[in-house]
Amino acid sequence: MQTLHAADLLIAVPGTAPVPGGAVVVDGGTVAALGPYEELTAAYPRARVRRWPGVLTPGLAQRRAAALLTRAYHPDPREHAELGERPLTGDRLAALEMDDTRWSGSVRRGLQQMLRHGTTAVAGAFETPLLSTAVARSGLRVLPVAATPGEPDLDPLRGVASLAAAVVSPLTVGGRADLAVFDVPDEAALLERGAGTCVATVLAGRLVHRRR
Repeated sequence: MQTLHAADLLIAVPGTAPVPGGAVVVDGGTVAALGPYEELTAAYPRARVRRWPGVLTPGLAQRRAAALLTRAYHPDPREHAELGERPLTGDRLAALEMDDTRWSGSVRRGLQQMLRHGTTAVAGAFETPLLSTAVARSGLRVLPVAATPGEPDLDPLRGVASLAAAVVSPLTVGGRADLAVFDVPDEAALLERGAGTCVATVLAGRLVHRRR
């Protein structure tokens, strides 16, 4: 079944004019069409419609993924009262007793957190079986580029000058349906408030995150 994702503003190709009241039609794992909502609902009357608040963009690239998975611990919800919800790094990480089971859970939760920040691709070397298996199971694309150095940060928009610098690739007809929706009015607000405003992430056509 085709799915039509609609938002207040569509930025299919960062750096070009956005489409107010825009939408993307997803067929399987690819983009079937994009443009104004009214035109696409008329052209695809049988498509399931998902309406989102804010800005719909291509999926983001997490260029600090390796650091987030190997140099940060992502607490289990049962640990939030004791450890908090944010990733633990540095001395706080060193103070934890870590084994393979605990690291495996942290990696899985770290990947889930990336999806909650509009991430659809990761950069870095995932050489150990634990990492490579977890990343493969997540469905995230692995970019053949070097990871960005620096401290682990879940927000792919941190420190970038434009949305174009953070996306994997533009949304194009026939291209892979990797997209994200952020509850902000425009690109400037998105860059200011960050990817924590993500309300939905679609990975190869699958809705893998939806803020409830």
